[in-house]
This record gives sequence, C-alpha cells and structure tokens, in this order.
Amino acid sequence: MLELIGTVAMNTTFSPPETTRLSLPVEGMTCASCVGRAERALAAVPGVLSVSVNLATERAEVISAAPLDRALLVEAVENAGYEVPQHDQDIAIEGMTCASCVGRVERALAAVPGVTAATVNLATERATVSGTADSAALVDAIEAAGYDAHPVQASAGADDAATERKQAEEAALWRDLMLAAALSLPVFVLEMGAHMVVRFHHLIMATIGMQTSWLIQFVLTTLVLAGPGRRFYLKGFPALWRGAPDMNSLVAVGTSAAYTYSLVATFAPALLPAGTVNVYYEAAAVIVTLILLGRYLEARAKGRTSQAISRLVGLQPRTARIRRDDVVVEVPIAEVRAADVVELRPGERVPVDGEVVAGNSWIDESMITGEPAPVAKSSGAVVTAGTVNQNGALTFRATAVGEATMLAQIIRMVEAAQGGKLPIQALVDRITLWFVPVVMAIAALTFVVWLLLGPAPALTYGLVNAVAVLIIACPCAMGLATPTSIMVGTGRGAELGVLFRKGEALQALQGVRVVALDKTGTLTAGKPALTDLVLAPGFNRADVLAAVASVEALSEHPIAQAIVTAAQAEALDLHKVEDFASETGFGVRANVAGATVHIGADRYMAQLDLDVGPFAQEAARMGQEGKSPLYAALDGRLAGILAVADPVKPTTPAAIRALHDLGLKVAMVTGDNAVTAQAIARQLGIDEVVAEVLPGGKVTAIQSLRAAHGTLAFVGDGINDAPALAEADVGIAIGTGTDIAIEAADVVLISGRLTGVPEAIALSRATMGNIKQNLFWAFVYNAALIPVAAGLLYPSTGILLSPVFAAGAMALSSVFVLGNALRLRQFRPTSHEEGALT
Repeated sequence: MLELIGTVAMNTTFSPPETTRLSLPVEGMTCASCVGRAERALAAVPGVLSVSVNLATERAEVISAAPLDRALLVEAVENAGYEVPQHDQDIAIEGMTCASCVGRVERALAAVPGVTAATVNLATERATVSGTADSAALVDAIEAAGYDAHPVQASAGADDAATERKQAEEAALWRDLMLAAALSLPVFVLEMGAHMVVRFHHLIMATIGMQTSWLIQFVLTTLVLAGPGRRFYLKGFPALWRGAPDMNSLVAVGTSAAYTYSLVATFAPALLPAGTVNVYYEAAAVIVTLILLGRYLEARAKGRTSQAISRLVGLQPRTARIRRDDVVVEVPIAEVRAADVVELRPGERVPVDGEVVAGNSWIDESMITGEPAPVAKSSGAVVTAGTVNQNGALTFRATAVGEATMLAQIIRMVEAAQGGKLPIQALVDRITLWFVPVVMAIAALTFVVWLLLGPAPALTYGLVNAVAVLIIACPCAMGLATPTSIMVGTGRGAELGVLFRKGEALQALQGVRVVALDKTGTLTAGKPALTDLVLAPGFNRADVLAAVASVEALSEHPIAQAIVTAAQAEALDLHKVEDFASETGFGVRANVAGATVHIGADRYMAQLDLDVGPFAQEAARMGQEGKSPLYAALDGRLAGILAVADPVKPTTPAAIRALHDLGLKVAMVTGDNAVTAQAIARQLGIDEVVAEVLPGGKVTAIQSLRAAHGTLAFVGDGINDAPALAEADVGIAIGTGTDIAIEAADVVLISGRLTGVPEAIALSRATMGNIKQNLFWAFVYNAALIPVAAGLLYPSTGILLSPVFAAGAMALSSVFVLGNALRLRQFRPTSHEEGALT
C-alpha cells in the first residue's frame, strides 16, 4: 500500500494554482498610512489573494485566484477615500457595417461598469472610451454584442498592422466580389434573359428546359450565398436573434426569403398557389454581388478618407543615426533617447525633435506647418521630426522622442478630432437606433398588405416587394455621413497646418460671427524690432545704424536690443564705445570710433540745439502708427529718426481681409495702451478695439463682444490668453505660443500664420456643408425609395422596384456619401468661402 502511495506521489505533478495580476493607478495617497488603508480596502474584495500598493508610483498590484471585476476594486479604492483616475482608451472594432452597429456597440460599452462615456466612429472603426474600466472588459462587451475588437496600441508597428489588416480586408472583398460576379452572371442571364428576350426563352425551353435552368440557377446561387455571401448570414442572423438587427440582418433576411421561395418553387411547386410558381435565384445572387460591390467601394473610399493620418505617420523615419561612444550608429527610431546626439545628412528626414548643435542647412517644414519656403537652421535652432533636411549636414541633440515629438502630438490631435462626434450626429443616432427594426416592420407590413389586397399572384408580389424594402434600406449612408466628412476635413486641415483638437470645434467654428484677436504675438511678432530708420541728407545707413547699435549694446532694454539685432542682421560691426553717459529723461551719449553720438527724444535734440523740423512729417506718421520716434545725432549733426515697435506679422493684413470677406466682425483685445492699439487697428482695418485690459478682463471683454455680435472665436498665444481661449465659443491658439494656451484651445495653428484663422473657418463651413449634403442624401434616399420599394406607386403608375435594382441603389447610396466626403480633399483656402471647395 505504501509502495502504491509512493508510486502515485512520484507520478503526480502538483502545479501551483493559476493567478491573475491586475495593476491599478491610485491617486490621493500622501503617506504610509494611506498605503496601508488602500491595501486593506483592496484585500477585503472577495477573491483577492494579495495586494501591494506603491506610494512612489501611485499604483496598486492586485493578485487574485480568478479574474476580478475591475469595478469592484475601483469602488473599494474610492470608498477608502482615494481615486482611480479616469483615462481614455481606443478600441479597434471589426465587423460594423452601419449606423445601427454604432449604436449597439455604444450601448454595450456604456453598460460596462466604470465607463463614463463611449463614442464609436463607423468611419475609423474605433471606439473611444472614458472611465476606469479595464480594456479586457471593454473588448468582452463588444464581442458579446457580436463584433471583434482589440485595444489600439500607439506605435508605428500597430499602425502598420492596422494598414495591413485593412488591405487584407479589401483584398478579400475583391476576391469575393469577383467570385460572386462570376457565379451570378450566368444566373442573371438565364433568368432575366428569358424574361426580356423571347427568342432566348424559346432557346432555353428547346435545349435544357425550364426545370434544368432552375437547377443550374439553384446550384450557382447556393455557391454565391454559401461562399462570398456567407458573411451576411454569419453576422446578420445572430444579430437578429439578439433582438438587435443590423444591415447584415436586412440582407440576410431579404436574400434568404428570395432563395427559400425559389427552393420551394424548384423542388416542391405543389406547395405554392397556382400562378405563383416562380424563382428569384437571380435576385438573391445579384443582391449579394451588388452589396459586395458597395462594400468593396466603401472599403477603398474609407482608406482614402484616412490618408491624411497615413501620410503623417509616414513622415517619421524608421531609423536614426546617433553618436554612441564617438561612433555614429544607425538604430531603430524607438531606441533614440532624449539628449542623444543625432547626425542628419542632406535629403534625410528629421527623426526626432531636437536642437541644432553644429552645422548649417535649410529644412523643408511644409509637411508640418503648411509653409512652402524652407527655413534656415544653424546652431541653437529647433528641428522637428518629419521635416526634410535640404542641402547641408546638421548635428542636433534630441529634445523630444517617441510620443513626445510634435509630429506624434499632431497625429494624436488629428485622431482625436476624427474620432469625435459632432452635436449634429445626435439626431442621426436617435433615428438609426430604430431604423433597422422599423424597416423590418415595414417589410412585414408590405408583405401582408400585398398578400391581402394585391392582385394575383399576391404571394409573389408580396415576397418581391418585401425583399425590395429590406434591400433598399441603407443605414450605412446615415452612419457614414458625418464621420467620413470629419475625417477628410480634419485631415485636410492638418495638411494646411490647422489642427482641430476637438471634432466639435468643426461645427462650432462655422457659426462664428466675430473673431477677437490678442495683439502681442498674434497680430504682431511679439518682440520689438527696428521698423523705421530715416536718414538726413549726407548720412549712410550702415554708418548711422552701426554707431547707434554700438551705443545701445551697453543697454539691456528691449528697444536697445532690437536696434542691436537689426545691426547684426545687416552684418554690421559694432565699435568700441567710450565715455558712455545717460541723460535721465532725455537720452544717451557716447564716443564711438572717434565720433560723438547722441540718441534720444525730440526734447534731447532741442537741448542740443538741433532742429528736428525736417523730420516732422515722419514723426507724425510714426505717432499715428503707435510708435515712439527716437533721434540720432553724430558729431553735432542730426543724422536720422528711427522707431522700434512690435511689428505686425506679414500675414496679418491678408488674414484680416479674409475674415472680412467671410462676413465676420474682427475685434482686438489687448493689454496695450489705447493709442498703440487704435493705431494698429486703423492700419489693419479692425472693427472694434478693447485696450488696456488685464488678463482677467479679457474674459469680460469676450463676454461683451459675444453679447453684441454672437458666437465668438478668440485667437491668442500666451499664458495670459488661456482664460480667454477657454471662455470663447471656439479658442484658436497660435502654435508658436505657449503650451498652456495650446491646451486651452480647440483649434491650433501650427505654423503661426494668422491666415490659418480664415482658412479654419472656411474649412469648417465647407465640412459642415458637406455633412449636411450627406445627411440630406441619406435621409431623402431612404424616405423616398422605401415607399417606392413597398409598391406605393403601383396603384397609380404600375411601377414596381425590382430587388436587384434596390440592391444597386443601396450600394451606390453609401458610395455617394463617401465620394462626396472625399471632395473635401480638394479644399483650397481662399479669401472667400465660395470657391473654397472645388
């Protein structure tokens, strides 16, 4: 007995029980006591084996004997007085075909504990979920609703995998379409040819006979439905059994009805009333073929709608050449770290963001900013991932890599905007929720009415018209109407250097009536520059500017630095300065290269007995432009008048004109003095000025402008503009401004060009117009053709719609919506809204 026990013991392997590990972020802990409290709360959840909470990483590691409901753990943490932060997750979804699918997935996700918001986009085939729910629970919910899903991984490899999956899906559709067409064509010719051509009918009867013709059609149609058409039944009938029918359900029920009726007519004709023995194999086969054609064209068009993202992703090189131990090595882009020194050869793309440490070159930044002219780069200049080096070699130090680069942030912004839902979509969602069930009810009603009230053969009429109703209904067009236009519109905006951080901004921007702009850094360059230097007769610009700049180089004042910068830009040499002295309230004097230089206001020149009268006209002009003139004298002679100001950006005048051309009011809100603000407003043709306001006062100014003119967009760039950007109906940040301003904005102009504002508004109007066209088509198509398919015109005109034509119309309906959305790719920014979309 002991030997037996020993043998059993020797031959039995004891394995430890399997466990599940779950990591949870926890916020609000401040000390070791908090850690203990959180651990005790989590340990009390049934099924938890052990808990480890780390104060430094603010994470809890929970080990359980079986998978736990994440919501229970979150509840335990929150009951202990701490917080599990909400986060956004993207889930890729496969198998959605229409707007009804979108509503079904959203309801399934919303029912998952811990989900606070869920948005599903048919065009991108993604769900964006906010809350504390675990991704596994979200995937399970989607799969329970009848679709395939997996979390989206943010990496180039994941993008490649998604692209390959879509290409494989497109290839499979093409293969199935070709097979279905090859099998359906003989069926169509045999049946419809016999109906339409009398001689062909006689030929069939004289050769193979009607019964053999039906048997051939039966075999070929069965192959179509069981092969290429199988996808509709595998998804359509399960959705119907769950009480949540979709587009696949309509196709499955319609074609099955036609096929089953034909089977009875072929193999058990005695079961049918006299005069109703007909077959509709060609309807079932051709419907599947035409809908596959529509799906294939749809897949191709969807690929084109997302090309903007693909192009952005394609801008980043796969490798980078970096210095390691004084040796240049080529490494995958994922291995580049911040502070690595990167070597860039002529013609190469910049792999990561960085700061130039050596070399001189020009870089084409058009793919990021939309600006066509290359930008000079030398030591200290910033380079951006995805841009193209021209003819010089550069060495730069990486400052941002991976998801932290500007290119990665742009891609995230565009994806977020493309995945968003506009307010206009809410009506569509409410309608599509009931669309497919209502269509099925209409089809059933059509069958019953024709069966009871229709002419002989009533059964045949009832079947054909009910199938036509099921097939012609197109929830796909309604589901694609809004997201495809958003995808193309936001993608085109990214190409123009206009980033919509939120898809909702697209709809809000088209209703703007007044645009309020900050002055410094938005209308103007944001730093003082020498704007005027008018010389007296007998003086040379280079000599005067060099002398003045040499004196001003001793001062740290912004005006003095602007003069020095201007001299350096003209490659002038600054001279040694002696006997420098400041005359408080008047100006400065010094000896420069043997000459006495005086610089100051008109009263200083008067003190020196110098007549400024010859420059009176220039001084008056500068005063009207909000500039303060300065005078320069060399060796006791008045040499010239100069002015330093914050210059208006070169693109500002054109931007203001374009805003006026769009029918908008333009206002300036600034903390500068009223004289300077009014001068710039007159120069640019700005309609309204609110000057001398504090940062908090900008919010009040915006509220007043909104009350006076309507929906308002505010354009700013600084930290002090953040409250105003948040208060405005649409906040537009200059991309060259501060991160805080960009975070508070709805729209970002990457290049800093102010002309991006009218471009964004024109693009918004074009996109919303496109969406309305799509929705009009989708609703009118269904509202008009479903009654026609039901036979509404038959009593007065004798017109009935064949299910085959119904299938063709349904397929083309989705293609029309996608084709119309793709027109936005041709959007061209102009001064006028009209003509922007060609």
